[in-house]
Amino acid sequence: MAPIEAANIMEPCLDKTRHIKYWTRCIKTFLPHQYTSNDSNRMYLAFLMLSALDLLGVLTTTCSTEERRDYANWIYRCQHPRGGFRMWPGTDLGERANESNAKWDPANVPATYFALASLLILGDDFGRVRRKDTLRWLRRMQREDGSFGETHVDGQLAGGRDPRFGYCATGVRWMLRGSRKEGRLMVDGDQVEDINVDALVECIRNAESYDGGIADQSLHEPHAGYTFCSLGALRFMNRLPTSSTKPTDTRRAPSNPQEVIRWLAHRQTDLLDPDATQDSEFIGAHRIKNSQPVPPSQSATEPPPLTLHQSPDKSIITPFDLHTDGAAGMNGRPNKTADTCYAWWVGASLHILGQPALYNQQAMSRYLLDKTQHPVLGGFGKFPGDLPDLYHSCLGLAALALAGGGGDVKEVDAGMCVSKEASVRLEALWKRWDDEEISR
Repeated sequence: MAPIEAANIMEPCLDKTRHIKYWTRCIKTFLPHQYTSNDSNRMYLAFLMLSALDLLGVLTTTCSTEERRDYANWIYRCQHPRGGFRMWPGTDLGERANESNAKWDPANVPATYFALASLLILGDDFGRVRRKDTLRWLRRMQREDGSFGETHVDGQLAGGRDPRFGYCATGVRWMLRGSRKEGRLMVDGDQVEDINVDALVECIRNAESYDGGIADQSLHEPHAGYTFCSLGALRFMNRLPTSSTKPTDTRRAPSNPQEVIRWLAHRQTDLLDPDATQDSEFIGAHRIKNSQPVPPSQSATEPPPLTLHQSPDKSIITPFDLHTDGAAGMNGRPNKTADTCYAWWVGASLHILGQPALYNQQAMSRYLLDKTQHPVLGGFGKFPGDLPDLYHSCLGLAALALAGGGGDVKEVDAGMCVSKEASVRLEALWKRWDDEEISR
């Protein structure tokens, strides 16, 4: 039998019909029994479903106007009377709520981010959001060292000190404050105290690792997820360094953007088998001389992109020849196998830093479409051959959108994991709030 010519091998493509069926089944029927343990995380699951359907461009056709209104009403049903949102309505004690049982029904920082982002996707005008109460509650969720907790229970902040909560907190602040200057803000005629931005920036700087990645805290191993959350938080606060940054400027991070970019670029790997023993991520290393950033499309909802000027002795080394024909995903740490979710965490981080050209987007797309896209059910699995799940299926779509998407998915906001079509709606909200304050 004659060998098949490489040129005749068809490129894998997004089976959009199956993905739509997968997400329609998820949002309109019972989820698989494995999700029972995540019942108290429904706001997070709702965000994944709404964002995915929006990225596929079918939210308004798959879900009727009445259904989308019901989704928004359910989200507002989870709003806490003291500000912020719950992860689900199951903790709402209603008329039985009092000071003694308040610890069983706290507002939740990640839930608040997912709730607001979901409302944005649904085209809601935030008219029922307790904006002033939420911003005041958010200030109480910050520790003295700059980190954020997840909930406030019995006078104590619960939750770790990692960047996930800082990312969600600054995302909430970004959506409810916009690009206004730091400091006190007039909301509904009252002044609202801002978070301590400098302290959070310092917290992120302290978590930087010697090799360029960012960890959850000082001296811990860096991780792509933590790196994204740190960079995303800095983007929300407009504290990423630029080429014009001066020592006298406000505190910024990361302290060495070049090393962060280098670390991120080395996360692309063709090691796809979790049981393999040899990591080939450095095979075929390719040095890019004098590479210049490719500026992302800009809107009023996006802070200025990072602009770097590189010299030949500080060129970025990427682990893959940019002309490779193979599939190459991303890992979250050195010497680990590729995983669908890191296609987003790493790819989006490079886009936030204004360096989308420093990973092989074609190889990334091939990894997602040929290796982890499920050929029967639609969606994406964690590893090749795995069943799809909401988390990896949504982030796989978002990562594909970063890499172009072939016209099958909408453009995605790299800082928010929602479509750019959704994120630009913030501009009208911010203008409305400004006009309301001026008219008071």
